This record gives sequence, structure tokens and C-alpha cells, in this order.
Amino acid sequence: MATITLENVSKTYAGNVEAVRNINFEVKNGEFVALLGPSGCGKSSTMRMIAGLEEITGGTIYFDGKPVNRLRPRDRKVAMAFETYALYPTLTVYENLAFPLRSAGWSQAQVDAKVQEFARLLELTRLLHRMPGELSGGQAQRIGLARALVREPAVFLLDEPISHLDTRQRFRMRQIIKRLHLEKGYTMIYVTHDQEEAMAMADRIVVMHEGVIRQIGASTEIYRDPADDFVAGFVGEPPMNFLEGAPNLCDGAWMFRSGDRQFPFPNWLQSHGDKLPAALKMGIRPYDVSVSLDSSAPCDAKGEVFVCENMCDYSVVTVDMADVRFQAVTPPSFSANRHQPVSLKFDPTFMRFFDKSTGKAIQVSTNVQRINE
Repeated sequence: MATITLENVSKTYAGNVEAVRNINFEVKNGEFVALLGPSGCGKSSTMRMIAGLEEITGGTIYFDGKPVNRLRPRDRKVAMAFETYALYPTLTVYENLAFPLRSAGWSQAQVDAKVQEFARLLELTRLLHRMPGELSGGQAQRIGLARALVREPAVFLLDEPISHLDTRQRFRMRQIIKRLHLEKGYTMIYVTHDQEEAMAMADRIVVMHEGVIRQIGASTEIYRDPADDFVAGFVGEPPMNFLEGAPNLCDGAWMFRSGDRQFPFPNWLQSHGDKLPAALKMGIRPYDVSVSLDSSAPCDAKGEVFVCENMCDYSVVTVDMADVRFQAVTPPSFSANRHQPVSLKFDPTFMRFFDKSTGKAIQVSTNVQRINE
């Protein structure tokens, strides 16, 4: 296994396209780290530079403290798995797994022992005699993973390996990948645009956008304490709600004013009201918004129902509030008709505030690494 360190790493393609801009992070020995972000954010370019498949424009990549910029991919002891399986169609599953070991000069006894070991780990034993054309998508993906793993690499890189599978297959593959990490202790870097995959499997998540790292942290830290409004809006489903407004001193208490709505800042922010930016964004997740059909109930905002979606184990209520649309997660028993008036109450414990001009969070847990400060 290995510790991977990226120091001021950049990648520029022809035409001065900056895919990755001066990023820094470390993956500890045996750690599972996800690179998460939308398409075009630089996560795959980062992984390919780690593997040696892309030349580094600037900076240094270290494996266990030793620079590997000039090492060929074959000399880095890196294995990669992609969305495409790239199995040899004329070879059986057994021979597909055995091929990289035979190429490395392993004896037949060693090859057989290693193939059988990983066939058991990935539940492939009964498939070893089959040809790739006889496999389902999930089976072929497991074989692709096994073929990458049999060489026992120092680093295992996965580039959106299960994004094309159906929901049930993705869930099963997540379990298998996480089990491999826990049992084998591989250093793993997993590229994905799917926050559910990243949050379910990774020890830490590196959130990327437009070639830079926006935040590094555990899934709960990133979800509850986003470093900026991009992370806040990208991570979480349904996504975070936002209101734009400004601080306002009213009868000795600092309030957040947004249009004709006004409600007090949380206690932790009251003593800092005079230091806040003139323009703010308040963010709150749908799980922290309660909805009431009682017009006389205490509330932070009023609106009318746009749609109520029953998801069986919960409902998502979308509310129109004239200038903005909010979502709230309710028990599945909640029911409301379209255009029905409702009152919304926000849990102040989970309100988050951002500088509107920079997008940066006003307060973030000290446990979360912030890149842009």
C-alpha cells in the first residue's frame, strides 16, 4: 500500500485549458478517498496524473514521500478500473484474470491461487469458465475489478466504475468495493459525480469544481458544514435551499432579512452581526424545514404548495414563496394539494450562512479543511 501526496499539481491541455489548478491533498496509506464533482471539474484528470497516464503540467506527486512524476505507469504499482470493462472477448473469465499475472512471469501455481482468491472475494467462482459475452453488466464489472486487483497494486484507482449499472447492481457493487477495501486495506481513490457513492464508501471526500478543490472532509462534515455555497448546493439530495438577504439590527437583535421575511440569526451568530457581510445567502437543507398546514402556527416563511411527491418512506414538498422555491422533507403521511397555503419553520441549529460575493461559509467546523481561505 502507499501514501499519495499531491503538491501544487496542475494540468493544462492544448489551448490553455486549465483542467486542474494548483491542488494539494494527501491520501493516507490504506485510506479510501473519493474525488467528487460535476463533469469537467478535473477529477478524472487528477486520477490520470496519479496513474501516470497524463503528464503533469506543474507540481509534484509523491508515493510514500518519493516523487513519481517521471515514473512510467507500469512502475508505479497502480491498478485502474474504468466504467468500461475492457475484457478480452476471446478469453474465459479465468484467463482474463490470469492474463496480467502470466504477463508478469508468475508460475501456474501462483496464478491459480491468486485467481481463485479473488474469484472468491468477488463472488466469481461459478463464472470462471464463462466467456465475457455470456456475462451480465454487473458480473463483467466485477471481473474488471478483479483483473485490476489480482496484481496487488500499491494504489487502486477507480474512475466511475459503476455509473452505468442499474440501482440494484450499483448498491451491490458498492458493498463489494467497500468490502475489498476493509479486508485488503488498499489505498483507494474513487472518482465519481454521484454524491451517494462518495458518501457511502469514502473515508474522506475531496470536492472539486472548475479544476480546484473546494473542500476536503468526511461525508458528515461536508454535508453539515459546507465550506462554500457550491459544496452546500452540490452535496445533499434533495439539494440545500437558499435565501438571499442581509443582516438587520431590530430591537437589539440581529435578524436575517430576505424580502418581506425576517427571522433571528442563530445564537452562535448573534454576537457577530455587526461583522457580517452586507449581502448574505442563508442555506438550510430540506430535512431541516418543517411544513404546517396551520396558518396560525409560528413560522419563518409562508408559501403555497407547488407539488407534493410521495417517495413511500418520506415525502418531498416543494413550496412556492413568490421569489423563491423551497423544498422540505416530511413524513410520508403528509398530504397537501397544489396551491394549498402552508407555513415553513427552519431549524436554526442547521442554518448555514454564506458571503454572497465570495460564496464562502461564514462559519465552518474546525475539523473541515478549507482550501480557498
